[in-house]
Amino acid sequence: MEYTQLGRAGVKVSRIVLGTMNFGPATDEDEAHRIMDRALELGVNFFDSANVYGHAPNQGWTEKIIGRWFASRPEARDQVVLATKVYGPMGGEGPNNRGLSAYHIRAQIEASLERLQTDRIDLYQFHHVDRTVQWEEIWQAIDVLVAQGKVVYSGSSNFAGWTIARANEQAAKRGGLGLVSEQSIYSLVNRHIELEVIPAAQHYGLGVIPWSPLAGGLLGGVLAKTAESGRRAGEHVVKAIEKHRPQLEQYEAYAAKKGVSPAILGLAWVLHQPGVTGPIIGPRTIEQLEDAVAALDVELDEADLKTLDELFPGPGGAAPEAYAW
Repeated sequence: MEYTQLGRAGVKVSRIVLGTMNFGPATDEDEAHRIMDRALELGVNFFDSANVYGHAPNQGWTEKIIGRWFASRPEARDQVVLATKVYGPMGGEGPNNRGLSAYHIRAQIEASLERLQTDRIDLYQFHHVDRTVQWEEIWQAIDVLVAQGKVVYSGSSNFAGWTIARANEQAAKRGGLGLVSEQSIYSLVNRHIELEVIPAAQHYGLGVIPWSPLAGGLLGGVLAKTAESGRRAGEHVVKAIEKHRPQLEQYEAYAAKKGVSPAILGLAWVLHQPGVTGPIIGPRTIEQLEDAVAALDVELDEADLKTLDELFPGPGGAAPEAYAW
């Protein structure tokens, strides 16, 4: 396993991040526990969740599965850098059941700690921008949680570049550490964050944690899999396949030429991008976890990266040079 610092924070995290969103809805508890066991054996020490995982009306289901795993393996807690998130709707239909108000943050940290059966969240992430709440209020709430020992670091998810800047400038005024990571959608198919999010993250010392690094399975060998199974994919997948079919055909052929699976190639590309801490993988099985870890052994040279860039062009670099001068 390879490790790196989480942005400018001192903590070391694995370059493969175990995403847990499938735990509960797609992966039963026993298999989820086996996946977490195997992750630790492989050296994966960075686990990512969210309070809403489990999906309505079962929000919190995933955190409870993780919590019972910790309870049955007390020694595992100090081996894991545990991340979860706050923002989404929780706890009924009231007007204060979502967002980043100090009121909601305070309620949700206690609920997450109880479900996860732990005394702290190592990385507490804002799951989305809340344009109705001032950063002075958000950081005041986080400062209290840090002082209480309930939160170690803070991160963001789905933030724009300017929002990262605003958040960290306000944190600096308070003498705080601010955000140390940004979790964004990022893959060969979706490279929008190269314009402003990655430059902002690098400037402020945030590690970038890509989610959906295989574009919802599009880069996981979808053409070969649908051909083998003979089954028709879902409507949204079919539309995506048809939109990108010529690229996907060349991509899957290139992966075969490299002697790796398309999924491993897609993860390897993300791992080679500047500023990336590690991609989040959401395995439903142990085999999928092991395949993802194998991406760390794939070396892509300049010719490989150029070929993939030609197949799935990015925005042309950082703004404004990507579209101006």
